[in-house]
Parts: sequence; C-alpha cells; structure tokens
Amino acid sequence: WDGEMVNQRKSGERCWVDTTIAPITSEDGAVERYVAVEHDVTERRDRERQIEAQNERLASLNATNEVLRDVNRELVAASTRDELEQAVCEQFTAADPFDVAWIGGRGLVADTVTPRSWAGTDAETLEDHVESLCAATPTPVEVAVDEGTPVITRVESPALGETDASSAVVVPLAYRGAEYGVIVVIANDSDAFDQIGRAVFAEVGETVADAINSVESEQTLASDRVTELEFELTGISEPLATLAATLDCHVELEHVAADSGEAHAQYVAVEGAAPAAVADHVTAATHVTDVQHVCTYDERAVFRLAVDDTSLVSTLAQYGASIESLTLTGGRGRLRAQVASSNDIRTVVDAFTTEYDGLSLVAQRETERDVQTEAAFRATLESVLTDRQREAAQTAYFAGFFEWPRTHSGSEVAEMMDISQATFTQHLRAAEQKLFEELFGETVTNRLELTRATMG
Repeated sequence: WDGEMVNQRKSGERCWVDTTIAPITSEDGAVERYVAVEHDVTERRDRERQIEAQNERLASLNATNEVLRDVNRELVAASTRDELEQAVCEQFTAADPFDVAWIGGRGLVADTVTPRSWAGTDAETLEDHVESLCAATPTPVEVAVDEGTPVITRVESPALGETDASSAVVVPLAYRGAEYGVIVVIANDSDAFDQIGRAVFAEVGETVADAINSVESEQTLASDRVTELEFELTGISEPLATLAATLDCHVELEHVAADSGEAHAQYVAVEGAAPAAVADHVTAATHVTDVQHVCTYDERAVFRLAVDDTSLVSTLAQYGASIESLTLTGGRGRLRAQVASSNDIRTVVDAFTTEYDGLSLVAQRETERDVQTEAAFRATLESVLTDRQREAAQTAYFAGFFEWPRTHSGSEVAEMMDISQATFTQHLRAAEQKLFEELFGETVTNRLELTRATMG
C-alpha cells in the first residue's frame, strides 16, 4: 500500500508522511509481519496548502476584479442614482461567490437601516438580512460609516438554505466627506471576504460614491425641476463667514470658478471694510491659500479668493447641490442652494446642518428652473446690439480676429469695414461688454438689496 497519512513523532507532534507498507510472508505465503517505510513530507504538504490557498485567493480576486470592471461600466452608463445603485447590486449577484447585494442608509430611528436597492433576494427575505445585521450594538453599518472602512461580519441567512451564518461585507459609500449609505454584499462562503480583503471593497465604495455624487450633480445642473433650500447662518466657522464677522462687513459671493483640485476660486464682493483690511485678514486666514483684489466699484471691493474644502460652497458641491446666493453681514447670513428634486434631499439637509452647528433650514421650495433657450438668448443679444456693433463683432469673428495667432489684425478688419481702427475697437468692445452682460447679467447688486430687505 502506498499513500500519505498523518503520523506522530516521538515528541508527540503530528506530521504528514509518505508511506509504503508491504507484507513479509513465509515460504507458504502466509503473512508473518509488515514493514513500513515512511518519508516525512510535512513541509511539502504545507507548501501545497499555501499554493492552494493562494490559488483560491487569486481566483476570488479575479472574480472580484471582473465584477469591478462590470460595475465601472454600469456606473458610466447610469443616468440616475436609482439606476446606478440597482446596477451595482445586480453586477455583484451575477458573479461568484456573491449571493445577495443591497444598498441602503441609516434610518430615522436609531439602530435601523433602510434598504433602497437590492438583488439576489426579495424584499421579505431582505428584512431578515437587515434584522440580523442590526442585532449587534453598534451595528456593522454604524461602524462602517463612522470609521469609514469596510466591515466583514456574519449574517444569518436561513432563506438562502444555509444553516450556518453567511459572510457579509458592509462597505461605506462616502465621497469627500459626503455620506451616501452603505453597500452590503453577502456570500454563502464564510471565507469569501477574508480572501479578498477590505482594501478592494474600500475602493468599490469610493468609486460608487463618486459616481452617485456625479449623477446627482449632473441632475442638479440639468434638471428643470429643482428643490430650493434656504438656510439661515449664525456664527458658523467658514472662511467667508469668518471674514464678515471679524471685520463686521457685508460679504456676498458673486461667482465660483471650476474646482482646481486642492482649492477653488471664489469671487466675493465686500462692502463696509477697506480693501487693505480684507487682504490682511484673508492673508492670515487658515483656509484661504491666495487672495487678489480684482477691482472696487460703488464702494464695493471684489476679491478673488482661493479657498479649500472647508467652505460652504465646497460642502454643498459634495452633495450635488448648486449654490444660488450667499450673503453675510457681521455674524449672520443667508444661503440659497438648489438640488435636483430627484436627489435625496434629506441626506443633503442632514449632512449640511450636522457639518455646521450654526446653520438652520428656514425654507424648502419646489420650483421650476428658468431655462433660457439658445434662440431666446440670441434674440436678446440681437436686441441690445446696434447694427454697427453687430457688424464689427461678426466681421471680426469671420476674419479670424479672435483666433491665435490672428488671421487678420484689428487694422485689417477696420479696413474691411471702411472705418478707423479706433472706431472698430470702440464698436467691438461695446459688443463684447453687452455679450458678457447677458452671460453674467445677474449681478450682486439686485441680490444685495433683496437680501438686506429680507434680513431687515
């Protein structure tokens, strides 16, 4: 007989041996005794088990990576948050070793979880999963969200035909401080997630949350129907609010430039404080990395500030909201923001009021966004331009005056129009000014007076 078996050394330690057992027989063929030759193969068996475990882990990682690729494709294709979350759940349950996946958030009642999307199970069975998951205190959902890291746990799953507890991973969905709930993935294999590791699922959570943020931001920008949120600010810790309170002046946000990574540009109008005092305050501020005095008009100084992610504007953007107006006078202020009505409004409000203690929601309105068509914009622009201004702009455009390098210079375009270069420049500048007035026409002046009247 040849084979491998477990034997015991003289020390009592167990070991694997490769054994050959053969009979010793007498002349008449009767078996008198047996002889065994053993070779210790414990190290080889250990290596084989290690290789087998590595192969299993590699297979799990390959399967998970394939799921991640499928999830990423679905994230790109999804146009709404509901579509996105449902697609993620379905992609997980379509691959081994995952059986159930659902996405949800913490409920209004303590220690409860509210599922939003799921796959691999029905609503009734899902309640059993959620109940099992929330049996511990604190719940794995609370731990995952509060600590910002995936939690691997056990969850009773009798509906899946398992008598033992199944394995589950609870992954927080968070993007730049914005909380979008959790994704919970369940597998019958109790070791499934131990082989994959938390880092892979942490990446999944960040990717899904980033996609949710992008979808909600796009919906806010594109949606005609929006929810307008109005907040009252009192003594909050935020760069512009601190500026208004410290210098006891009036500060209004005029424009926010595109995010440049670590900081974004905010153009603010300040009234009631000398430009030098504003520059000195902002230069010493912790969360402002750069300040430039743009201009002063009507006793109002305009500054360009490079502000980090601690600002109200940045926090709103994290939740897919767009800011409509922000005015601050001394230690008080008023903020209006818009969120697509299809977005999770409660999440935005709860997160925002939690982030800033001195902020309270005073109004919530469903409204239709005013949308100006291209034809209407063209008609408005045509009505404000004189014939000569329109001719100067059109001739300059078609002559390549705005290209770089220019196809024709200003003097050459003026010659085409049979006017002097100075006259051409005057007409062109007037046309450009009117164009920019139409593009950026809602100045802070009207909003300033309205806010003053509202705040008394």
